[in-house]
Amino acid sequence: MVEGATAPERSGDQGAAAGTRTVNLALQGGGAHGAFTWGVLDRLLEDGRLDFEGISGTSAGAMNGAMLAYGLLTGGREEARGQLYRLWRRLAKANAVGPWNPSWMSRFTGDPHLEAHPVYAGFDLLVRMMSPYQFNPLGLNPMREILRGLIDFDVLREAADVRLYVGATNVRESKLKVFKGRELSADCLVASACLPFLFQAVEIDGEHYWDGGYMGNPTIYPLIHECAARDVLIVQVTPIARPAVPTTPTAIIDRMNEIGFNGTFLRELRSLELVNRLLAAGRLTEEEAGMRALFLHRIEAEAAMAVLGVSSKLNADWGFLTELRDLGRAAASRWLEERFASVGRASSFEVERFFA
Repeated sequence: MVEGATAPERSGDQGAAAGTRTVNLALQGGGAHGAFTWGVLDRLLEDGRLDFEGISGTSAGAMNGAMLAYGLLTGGREEARGQLYRLWRRLAKANAVGPWNPSWMSRFTGDPHLEAHPVYAGFDLLVRMMSPYQFNPLGLNPMREILRGLIDFDVLREAADVRLYVGATNVRESKLKVFKGRELSADCLVASACLPFLFQAVEIDGEHYWDGGYMGNPTIYPLIHECAARDVLIVQVTPIARPAVPTTPTAIIDRMNEIGFNGTFLRELRSLELVNRLLAAGRLTEEEAGMRALFLHRIEAEAAMAVLGVSSKLNADWGFLTELRDLGRAAASRWLEERFASVGRASSFEVERFFA
């Protein structure tokens, strides 16, 4: 039992059982929408046929990745499921006493969006007039308290079997910073999820960082160059396509950020696919490319996620989070049924469809 609530049912910890296949994970960010990734990982752990070597994550993806890695290293699959549960339960409890707690009307209608929330409407106006250095001069960030005591980072720093890579954006130099190994800390997780209109930049070793999504959501290159597994499984949270053109100022800004967050990720995918094609055609050797051919896979629920507006990314109500978790579990179940057989043999989705 975890924090007075029902923990995941046990399914049997198979460890590195015979017949499992090893993949690397690329986990996107997305605020509260990261509960979708929680559900995906929970289902994959329950299934037990995949082992994980490298985990690259940004923002909520980095949080999920850290819980996954730490749980696997300290207690196996069931402990990893428990760690993910504890993270999201803590987020929900913090939300219940915070300004973004949904109104009774939202609970009645089931609408997860916060546009009608009086605090959200006021804050939306505030962040257009003031920076977090003005309205939050102490640099408070609730994620530090949420993470407190969840992870012994010495375990992650010394780990060789499951490696975590956390992406953040260097504010001054416009560079992607990937924290790994001895660099891993609670601060780097907070930095990876630092939205610049809400929180002051996180200072680490004299440099300042914002959300890693601006430079890679997430980045895949450490999984290529530092891990042996040939398969990369992407858990996509941020929708690439939306059904309607945004027309309000807030919706336009939100869609601009969404396109920017996906842009760097899609460019990296396109480069990888190009190298894969050149290798397959014999026009490039693996030595010349500096990498092996990769098998790319993706778990998503893009149609369902595209219905959710950006304001719902701040909604950490437990009911909403568990709906997203269940959506992720269902998406992972479909992938396991339809695509698992391709792991270790071929890519199971075509990257070029994004660029048609």
